[in-house]
Amino acid sequence: MQLKPLFTFLAALTKNNDRAWFQERKATYDQLRKQFEEDAEFWFQELAKLDPAIAGPQGRKSIFRIYRDVRFSNNKDPYKTHFSAYFTASGKDIETPGYYVQIGPNGNTLIGGGLYMPDKTQLAAIRQEIDYNAADLKGILAAPDFQRYFGGMSGDKLKKSPAAYSVDHPEIELLKHKSFIASHTMTDAEVLGHEDFRTHVVNVFRAMVPFSQFLRGALEA
Repeated sequence: MQLKPLFTFLAALTKNNDRAWFQERKATYDQLRKQFEEDAEFWFQELAKLDPAIAGPQGRKSIFRIYRDVRFSNNKDPYKTHFSAYFTASGKDIETPGYYVQIGPNGNTLIGGGLYMPDKTQLAAIRQEIDYNAADLKGILAAPDFQRYFGGMSGDKLKKSPAAYSVDHPEIELLKHKSFIASHTMTDAEVLGHEDFRTHVVNVFRAMVPFSQFLRGALEA
């Protein structure tokens, strides 16, 4: 997609986040979304080659709506100021490990994934997998491309050790995680100056495949 027009539109939306302004420019939004849908379909098909669990022509279905759910938010702005998509083995299911891309101005572009705030059962399964196979996860996190794009695993952590694990467990810092995230952020200049952003997203996803497969394997065990 043409990133400069997208950034221009979203930057203006940030300053004019109301329905009247948006409706007057709905045709522009529709055109930009169509381009993003084409990119999402491309990314989905490339992911299906890299991670066989990601299969099927579901790229467009992986895109999030631009309309915000404001029912329980103090921020009543009706629109998101970025475009985003999430790719998993089960469609756009944010409760399963997957691959995420978000494009937006003001430093709001990131490529990553993993599993954000898993439920109690999922968290126990992932921690058990870390307990049994920490070497596998540590090898994934230490891989050159993973380090290059992500620098390591991020995500919220407990301040103390989980109840099921000793404070002197050798992998206690990994076990403290409540979310298991890999995130590659980009500045506006990096995005707009990139020769082939579409392929860059695929390259970042490629570096994350073993990480996503580790998490998915823990939940499927």
